[in-house]
Amino acid sequence: MSTDRSTTSRIVRRWAAAPLTRRQFAKSVMVSAGVVLTGQAALRAAAAQDKITINQWYHQYGEEGTQEAAQRYAEEYTKVNPNVQVKMTWVPGDYAAKLRAALLTAEGPDVFEDAINISMVKAGQAAPIDDIFTPETKADFQPRNIEQAMSYNGTMYGVKMVDDTGLLYYRKSLLEGAGIQPPKTMDEVIAAAKALSSGRVKGIFVGNDGGVAALRDISVWSAGSEFIANNEIAFNNERTVAAWTKVRELNQSGALLTGAPTDWWDPSAFTQNLVAMQWTGLWAMPAIKEALGDDFGVVPWPALDASGTPATFWGGWTQFVNGKSPNLDAAKQFVKWLWIDNVELQRDWNLSYGFHVPPRISAAAAAEPLQSGPAKEAVDILYNNGRAQPPTFVPSIATILDTSLSNILKQNADPTQEVAAAAQRAQEELTRALA
Repeated sequence: MSTDRSTTSRIVRRWAAAPLTRRQFAKSVMVSAGVVLTGQAALRAAAAQDKITINQWYHQYGEEGTQEAAQRYAEEYTKVNPNVQVKMTWVPGDYAAKLRAALLTAEGPDVFEDAINISMVKAGQAAPIDDIFTPETKADFQPRNIEQAMSYNGTMYGVKMVDDTGLLYYRKSLLEGAGIQPPKTMDEVIAAAKALSSGRVKGIFVGNDGGVAALRDISVWSAGSEFIANNEIAFNNERTVAAWTKVRELNQSGALLTGAPTDWWDPSAFTQNLVAMQWTGLWAMPAIKEALGDDFGVVPWPALDASGTPATFWGGWTQFVNGKSPNLDAAKQFVKWLWIDNVELQRDWNLSYGFHVPPRISAAAAAEPLQSGPAKEAVDILYNNGRAQPPTFVPSIATILDTSLSNILKQNADPTQEVAAAAQRAQEELTRALA
């Protein structure tokens, strides 16, 4: 179809007098090389202009079916929102390092999973998302998740998507045969591990690093100490020194398995009868039950002593929206649809592939696999003994603590000196993060 110069002139004047949106512009007319396109061609052009792509990152989950589920969620969202395509990116290897690097660039993911910390908030890498919650949906998350995994200074930045916790698994038959009760203090852990060590079977496994990764925080919490309180480093005290000294005593007991084929997060050492006790996650329970039947029990990490308290981690993953995303509003709406509007997807993600606790209170309460036996005990342990680091616990502090505990365990460094030096360096990092 052609048009004369006077008609084109009137159309151009109308555009100038009343600016149109892209879709209105395309619906009325498109001028290209002197040709006006109307009807279906213009509508298709408008649709193409309005389509956006959201890039969502996941770390590489170990459970079979998780990658396919994440892809399915992305495709289901596109079906209900045809103008938004979700590109699901599965990130193998060192997810944390790759994510940190990507968030510093313009090509960073629009949506990603991580643990909240003040540095990412201050850098604008996590967008405020209060507007995607209602009071009712916010109340359906555990308060500990709201306070320590999803918000900072009263502003919501994330949606918890997975709750995880750690457990000390023990072989019922081996403990009963030796006349040993499940340990309730650190001294009882060491005594039981020694008594249960026999031949190729060691008493306990807490990781090939001797417990640096698994027990660094939990041993201190079990002593009744904190790492950060009132925005100040709080772990430079005798209780932390005593806790880490006991971890070293466990390492020097001769009852600790080291050099296992896999690390503490995998239950193979326990299921292959290499140890009588192992610290690992709730996620390992299905494999343990399949291998051992009912011949296992679970407890939290025991208290340091009579003045301590049992402890475990309240971990998992939280979904964030990149504050620098060019598709900020669309990314927020996707997260809302995925983890807030669709409670059933929380149940599916946490229990259909792996074995975790849905962060939504309603989803966890309705999860039949968590209602009885060791699984219910594990959920009770999470809710009663679970601890989490605050958002002010930046990654550099974790690195300092890892180095100090490793020095104590591997180099036989003085615990008092190591704790004091770590506290000083950690305070410098905290002060820098809060500045």
